[in-house]
Amino acid sequence: MTAEFIEALLDARRPVIMELKRQDAAGADLFGGRSAARLVADYQDVGAPCLSVVTGRWFGGTPELLREVVAATDLPVLQKDFITRRDQLHQARESGASAVLLTAALLPRATLGHLVELGLRLGLTPFVEVTTEEEISRVPRAEECVIAVNNKDIADRERGAGDLGRSSSLLPAVLGSGTRCPVSAGAIRSPDDAARLLEEGFAGVLVGTGLLRTPSLPAWLDGLDARRGTRVDTRHEPAPPPNHRHPEVTA
Repeated sequence: MTAEFIEALLDARRPVIMELKRQDAAGADLFGGRSAARLVADYQDVGAPCLSVVTGRWFGGTPELLREVVAATDLPVLQKDFITRRDQLHQARESGASAVLLTAALLPRATLGHLVELGLRLGLTPFVEVTTEEEISRVPRAEECVIAVNNKDIADRERGAGDLGRSSSLLPAVLGSGTRCPVSAGAIRSPDDAARLLEEGFAGVLVGTGLLRTPSLPAWLDGLDARRGTRVDTRHEPAPPPNHRHPEVTA
């Protein structure tokens, strides 16, 4: 279902896309001896609404990493790679991805349009990464896409510190595109960073290195809750009452 990834994020009490990335931009290890399955379990324990998997070789990724993650979870999964061809979308769908990264800076208008259209037909949510207003203006069917502002620059292989101000300045244009799901991605290191972006109006944030390097994932997210003035118990939902019956599902 195409909207699966978007709905999971919009319905989340903690709208954080939690990322699995083997290496940072400098090549430093981020898994720290942990398996993909272990990281997935850790993210699920703290209530991740959806996951991101970096399969791009800049960050030590492989297609096998995506398959490992998909096999370990029922959560919607975003594949992050430099997708430029139609066959890559078919491969993503076959590997179990729910959403795919499309980098507007790399794709001419016509190519971006073709990939968005094909992705939607395959049941994939286009996660379109933008860095300028011009790139935002080229996204077709934006209401069915995630529009994600990348706070880093691919021109330097995302090795710089990044600029969260880019998200703040582009948010009006992102909202003007018609997307239901504006996201800020990259360079989000602290709970305060994430909370501020959510307060500004982003529907979600994507955090990779900040979560993979934190000494305590629950503490990082507790800090986010405190900054937002919320308290979330992600491990236990109330049990249904005795003899509870689910409502009938109608088409």
